[in-house]
Amino acid sequence: MPIRVVLAEDNFLAREGITTVVGGIADIELVETSSDLETLRDAVARVQPDVVLTDIRMPPTNTDEGIRFAGELRSSHPEMGVVVLSQHAEPRYAMALFEHGSDRRAYLLKERVKDQGELSRVLHGVAAGGSFVDARIVDRLLAARGQRDSELAKLTPRELEILSLIAEGRSNGAIAAKLSIKRRAVERHINAIFLKLDLGDPEDVNRRVKATLLYLSGDHT
Repeated sequence: MPIRVVLAEDNFLAREGITTVVGGIADIELVETSSDLETLRDAVARVQPDVVLTDIRMPPTNTDEGIRFAGELRSSHPEMGVVVLSQHAEPRYAMALFEHGSDRRAYLLKERVKDQGELSRVLHGVAAGGSFVDARIVDRLLAARGQRDSELAKLTPRELEILSLIAEGRSNGAIAAKLSIKRRAVERHINAIFLKLDLGDPEDVNRRVKATLLYLSGDHT
């Protein structure tokens, strides 16, 4: 069965471009498009998609409608995935998206949408209960964290690289393939990272995404 997606994007050209990319993914079905929050709510209620692919800002206020709607769906449709699209790397919105759980949530920069393979991976991952955070958000959080304290100095360059991939929601196997190293080596690095930073269970993929983001943001009291 294809993954059924509803798209919300107020800019006509952007909406058409995203529609073209999504339409080219064999096992993804774009069932409806919306241009504002109210039509998005109506579309979701009518077609019950597997995933909502939404701009972070849209009418009526053009502020954080995508984030707020993702919060609504957490209560009303917990089984429904949400991929939030943003023009800029804004860590505060990513943190708001993951505030009440990281499962079935993704924060992706619009510039990544043109990469059909990447978009397909994110949509499939979210539909399956996973998480994704754009690497540029992780980079911003790493930089901000580095300015506040030296905790990340405990990590080796390879561990920092793997930490970034963890926060993107990649599995151990995917990290191993990305870095061309053995899975056992990835597991050793992750165990070391979580031990050094006191981040909890390294085996729970969704929890470790949120734990990593919370740590990088400095909010781990």
